[in-house]
Amino acid sequence: MDNPVTPIAVALVDDQQLVRAGFRMVIDSQPDLEVVVEASDGQQGLNQLATRRVDVVLMDVQMPNMDGIEATRRLLTTADAPKVVVLTTFDNDEYVMSAIRAGASGFLLKDVPPEQLLDAIRTVHRGDAVIEARATRRLLQHVGPLLEGSAPEAALPGDLTPREIEVLEAMAYGLSNSEIAAKFHVSETTVKTHVGRVLSKTKSRDRVQAVVFAFQIGLVRRADLLSADS
Repeated sequence: MDNPVTPIAVALVDDQQLVRAGFRMVIDSQPDLEVVVEASDGQQGLNQLATRRVDVVLMDVQMPNMDGIEATRRLLTTADAPKVVVLTTFDNDEYVMSAIRAGASGFLLKDVPPEQLLDAIRTVHRGDAVIEARATRRLLQHVGPLLEGSAPEAALPGDLTPREIEVLEAMAYGLSNSEIAAKFHVSETTVKTHVGRVLSKTKSRDRVQAVVFAFQIGLVRRADLLSADS
């Protein structure tokens, strides 16, 4: 008899009870996902996560007592920390950027369609692209002015190959691994290898961090993304 698959353990940290209830209903409807922690602010979330191991945290930004940025920063200093996906309405660009710097792995709008919510949790858990690529692209279009030139001391690592630079640029334009593979006429396995090397050489935690790096050093500009969509 096959052993049952252990569900992905999810924590919901949001001060809006209706939001938590809606997300729980969607998540718990799936056999491979389970909400195991609910908290109404960052401090409460940290307290519960200190005693309960979870895989993925959905973290609101603006909460009483302790906001999601500080909670994310503290959580990600712990051993074997879970992945954190920030819930945002893009109300505050500075909050979004602070969350990136705190180590958040991805972003979801609070009105995200159920199927995208579920896919994002699974994607983060398996360590692949932390959020659907075009969602990252929309985010960077919105907060691009805050990123561009924000790290003038940074530069492209000298050991990045020309193809790895092309892959980093394609990531910043919002291309998924399959789209990058088609663009360069290589396999997705090869693309994953390139992405992994880009993350390592740019010292990026994940795909979002690498794309942020591309903006900070000026490899990609917000104007380029806007013109690509026109």
